[in-house]
Amino acid sequence: MSSPEWKPIAKPSYAPVVVYPTFLQTLLSNLFKDLRLEWRSKDAINAMLFFALLVAVIFSFAFAPTPEEARQMVGGLVWVAVLFASIVALNQSWARELRNQALDAYRISRASPNALFLGKAIGNFIFVSALELVIAPLFIVFFNLRALGSTTALILVFVAGTWAIVINGTFFGAMSLRTRSRELMLPLLLFPISIPALVLMVNVTTAVLTGEGATRRPLDLLIVYDIVFTTVCLLLFETVLHAE
Repeated sequence: MSSPEWKPIAKPSYAPVVVYPTFLQTLLSNLFKDLRLEWRSKDAINAMLFFALLVAVIFSFAFAPTPEEARQMVGGLVWVAVLFASIVALNQSWARELRNQALDAYRISRASPNALFLGKAIGNFIFVSALELVIAPLFIVFFNLRALGSTTALILVFVAGTWAIVINGTFFGAMSLRTRSRELMLPLLLFPISIPALVLMVNVTTAVLTGEGATRRPLDLLIVYDIVFTTVCLLLFETVLHAE
């Protein structure tokens, strides 16, 4: 009786299952990464707060307005201080991605470019909003301000105005990232495109502080500005990300 012939049993092969992150997962991971890095280093926040505090103190000593004059001029001073101080955060958010070729790794991945962009924009919005929460009381104290108009309109203009600055600043920060003088290039691109929004923001803020003039139409135009530029930035960001 012959012995049975033993044959090796082939091991079953399993194809690896690759799970790609969803849009929301990519957005949140980038957002929380930026928040953690800023919480540890505090580079952008400290620089923004120092700059804005310096501007508020200088303006308070440079001008000695009456309460009526202060309500007329502080709207412009506040938004100019916010616009200039936000440049620090906008430059710093993209500069982190150049370290260890993190941005190059993201470019070759399957993750959504718009998720990266929105994560950056929301993170910058949080940083600039924190700045505004600090400097707004300073201007109120230094210039002895009291809002005579709708507080709701004032909150809305700060939300919509901050997003107008941040969405364009995040986009142009990515566009100027690989230029030789990106610290100079970002304000050169951002300031001209922000002039229409800045005019609307100053008009609404002044109308609320003085209690004179309508705020509904400028607020509507500012919201339309946000929608248009958010859409344009999302449509063009992938091209900017993969540009050499």
